[in-house]
Amino acid sequence: MDDPPGSDMCSVCHGNFDTPCQANCSHWFCGNCIMLVWHHGSALQPCKCPLCRRYITLLVPSEASLRQADRPEVAEILGKVERYNRYFGDHPRSLIQRGQDLPFFLRRLLRELIDPNRSLPALRMAQICFAMILLAIYLVSPVDLIPEAMFGLLGYVDDFIVALVILFNLAAISRSILYHRHGGS
Repeated sequence: MDDPPGSDMCSVCHGNFDTPCQANCSHWFCGNCIMLVWHHGSALQPCKCPLCRRYITLLVPSEASLRQADRPEVAEILGKVERYNRYFGDHPRSLIQRGQDLPFFLRRLLRELIDPNRSLPALRMAQICFAMILLAIYLVSPVDLIPEAMFGLLGYVDDFIVALVILFNLAAISRSILYHRHGGS
């Protein structure tokens, strides 16, 4: 989604969204509300999502927020979100956090690939295609690190690990695209 659901409300102020931003955990907040949550805690580390308690390491403004960037109050909030993303966009994340973020970034990447109005840089598109081709070749090839024929279900462990590594890399590509598009340097 590029905008929050119409029936949804900000979980911080319990009102309609004002300058909505989506966190890497997929929850939506008013841009100013999530900045207040961050300022209420430690300004030296990313804030935790008020709903799921995961660290918010990236905030993506909605399309509607970006269209209103010429309004001074919206521009100020977007500036704060951009600064937040600069501080924490490259913040180290644990493997568990990366796994939790995987669906969010893969959905965003798929949307980028499908949407004809958005164009990805040629290098990013080449990286994505190369990773997907490698994954497909490995999964369908008879060559395995742990052959299924000999080890049964245990033989699928290497397939799962290879798929997970490639999906993590695709999510990292998606994260960097969003980071540079919405507040990165």
